[in-house]
Amino acid sequence: MNNYNSQNNFNPNQWNSTGVSSESIAVKSFMTSVFGWMFGALAITALTSFGFSHMPALAELLYNFRNGVIVGFTPAAYILMFAPLGLVLLMSFGFNKLSVPVLIGIFILYAAATGASLSTIFFRYELSIIGASFAITGGMFGTMAVMGFITKADLSKFGSLMFMGLIGIIIASLVNFFMHSQMLDYIISFAGVAVFTGLTAWDVQKLKQIGAGITYGNESAIKLSIMGALRLYLDFLNLFLFILRIMGGNRR
Repeated sequence: MNNYNSQNNFNPNQWNSTGVSSESIAVKSFMTSVFGWMFGALAITALTSFGFSHMPALAELLYNFRNGVIVGFTPAAYILMFAPLGLVLLMSFGFNKLSVPVLIGIFILYAAATGASLSTIFFRYELSIIGASFAITGGMFGTMAVMGFITKADLSKFGSLMFMGLIGIIIASLVNFFMHSQMLDYIISFAGVAVFTGLTAWDVQKLKQIGAGITYGNESAIKLSIMGALRLYLDFLNLFLFILRIMGGNRR
């Protein structure tokens, strides 16, 4: 009997009473935490964005209005434009030194700052367009997340290709900042949708692999789940913004 167990690498401690491996339980717990943090951050972003666009007292902190139309930005708006980048860098480079409560606080602050800076979409697009774009994003994101989780294929090379595509989009966007080409902007938007749908599947697979290699519940695992949530949050948000640009023909 001992020979059978050793030859087949059987470890009874790896399985619970229902026959589910401890690794599967760890992955499920980790991914549940990741998506929980991600959806929480998206909710904060949505509520903050809606509040800054529909409450005059908040909107006036960011925008200068003339006859109900935005004609400029306040200093606070420019600070909010760059604050999310600074907070992401702080989370990334301070990962090992920051405590869990501090990391959570920065993540919440990042989600709120992003929401405030994105409140302009409510002034540029009809609410129906925003809602439709969000629904399409949810469907595409969910589909690719499931594919990334269940696929047995290694998506590393595919992910590297998507990352190269992301770099191309950034370069093209910088060029178009000076060219102001509507056609190029349209191409960039479609490319962005393709890249971030691909990155979603890749990131989910990477997070699944991380979840399989850690002991869930300790401080390191909680930090990793927050950083994983940040990664998927960025995938979802960028996918939404590109889809919104494609569908945004009916601008106000």
